[in-house]
Amino acid sequence: MAAPFADAIDRAIEAIVPISFTRAGYALRSRLYGWATPPSLEGRTVVVTGATSGLGRDLAFSFAARNARVILVGRDRARCERVASDIARTHPAAPTDIVVMDMADQASVRAGAAAIAHLTTSVGVLVNNAGAITPRWTASPDNIEVTVAAQVVGPFLLTSLLLPALERSHDGKVITVTSGGMYTWKFSLDELVMPPTDYDGVKAYARAKRAQVILAHAWADHGEHPTVRFVTMHPGWAATPGLAHALPTFYRLLRPLLRTPSQGVDTALWLASTSNSSLRDGALYFDRRPRGEHKMKRTRPLDPVADQTALWQWCVSSAESQPTNE
Repeated sequence: MAAPFADAIDRAIEAIVPISFTRAGYALRSRLYGWATPPSLEGRTVVVTGATSGLGRDLAFSFAARNARVILVGRDRARCERVASDIARTHPAAPTDIVVMDMADQASVRAGAAAIAHLTTSVGVLVNNAGAITPRWTASPDNIEVTVAAQVVGPFLLTSLLLPALERSHDGKVITVTSGGMYTWKFSLDELVMPPTDYDGVKAYARAKRAQVILAHAWADHGEHPTVRFVTMHPGWAATPGLAHALPTFYRLLRPLLRTPSQGVDTALWLASTSNSSLRDGALYFDRRPRGEHKMKRTRPLDPVADQTALWQWCVSSAESQPTNE
């Protein structure tokens, strides 16, 4: 199909969220553009956080199917071992390693990053995927609301600690799995961390996911890591255990339309196997293309650079360490 015509249809699909985010959008776009299966990742090391369930588990299997070395990161060693065992049965040639890490606990993130450095000197892809909707306000071990701790501060810290290994791959990528829920919120640093008295797990999740998108731009705009790309992607509405648990009514009503997990992670897999020269640093991707980051006028920032700077400085302060290549 001619590119201008395909692009026009794609834009029309993007404007209608119930089509764009569901399996219908995936089916239409994959045919419009004749998507090819992402190539082998043999020789590349991929780190996947939240690898024991949902999209993370599917990502781990997808990377293994393409012969990547997969480092499975999760909070529970037994669950990580079950995933590693399942991968070994289906993809016996794909090497896997396990690193136990709690993304909400900075000491655990530091220990986990050190364990990864012991396993490999080069990381081709870091997928910051771990995340969940937390129904009740909970403090992290570092006394930060756990949604923000696990999905903003933890990934920021892990990214900073793995930068030397990512740079040594000469084509490193940091892919953060955000959510379409972030479209509902206009970033405000003052409102990022919700207080216990006004806590709403769905809103806290959406705010953390918006912050992830802003941080990708902040990493890209620092310009200190020319061989590494920092991007975000969202999976649309995918049928995962996390969605079923957190939003049971939404899950039940839309179940026939929800994407499969493999459809949800397709863009992350494509990003991982695409040359950095073809990617837009800092961009948000969905269905293999850069996308707009605002669907409502009210969420647009007055000063995007100021938001990036403020969030970056807050993360540095919260992580108690300046990102460095040392």
